[in-house]
Amino acid sequence: MTLGSTGLPATPLGLGLAALGRPAYINLDRTTDLGTDRSVAAMEERCHRMLDAAYAAGVRYFDAARSYGRAEAFLASWLTRRNPPPETITIGSKWGYSYVGDWRLDANVHEVKNLSADHLRRQFTDSRTILGTRLQLYQIHSATLESGVLEDRAVLDELGRLRGAGLAIGLTVSGPRQQDVIRRALQVSVAGRNPFQVVQATWNLLEQSAGSALADASALGWGVIVKESLANGRLTARNRDPHLTALAGRAEAHHVPLETYALAAARSQPWADVVLTGAVTPDQLRSNLAALTLPVDTTDLGMMAEAPEEYWKKRSGLPWT
Repeated sequence: MTLGSTGLPATPLGLGLAALGRPAYINLDRTTDLGTDRSVAAMEERCHRMLDAAYAAGVRYFDAARSYGRAEAFLASWLTRRNPPPETITIGSKWGYSYVGDWRLDANVHEVKNLSADHLRRQFTDSRTILGTRLQLYQIHSATLESGVLEDRAVLDELGRLRGAGLAIGLTVSGPRQQDVIRRALQVSVAGRNPFQVVQATWNLLEQSAGSALADASALGWGVIVKESLANGRLTARNRDPHLTALAGRAEAHHVPLETYALAAARSQPWADVVLTGAVTPDQLRSNLAALTLPVDTTDLGMMAEAPEEYWKKRSGLPWT
């Protein structure tokens, strides 16, 4: 399969490196997964191990960002060592945030946002220097209406130039107005052509508000990537929230963990090209891979969703660990 009409190869499951490229992230119970050794060497070794496992399992989309610590560098060193045929995989990254956590778990600030054209040019130069021509998809990291990035002609012209040079261009969205941002992006025009070809959005059983806009994007030939399908760990057995009792029951009826069922629900959406896994252990990856063949009854999945404002408020309160 390909990622929408980009022609880039993709697979139903992709590996996201947000939790593998830096010592701290906002997943529940991260210490259980990673232990206390979060050194650069330990994290690079873990990242390579997960890339090896994912590639062996047939995963062919890998997702990084400038703000994911050393994720691009870890990915580049794996590509050098493993050297998979370029035409068989797709590498995506993002610009807009910078990692400023100084490799500390207790950093006061882990990333800062800047969606200016100058920052785009600087970060693209950095990404291209690290990943070379392996970089095939470049995305705005968390475009919002408030940022004005979708009205910034300098940014849009630069994205149009990059697309004209052969790079696929996309955007990622977050927050309670995801669907509004996607619909605005669908209307963007640079020299008579929309620079965007791919959208990456949060969709999970607790946050389903972007679904109709993602369907519209898919119908126009855009590639659709789903992120945070497990709600940063809230849709796993580690979360004891009583709100999930009915959902846990459904998973038990299929004899699978909650996280497998939740990822399968995201994968079942007809507009989803790629669903990202944020797995950091081989066991998590195996559980996620099982979702690819799990049938899901989608008739009343909407009953499980929270109001977008409530969902994003809870997400913003999750600690970096």
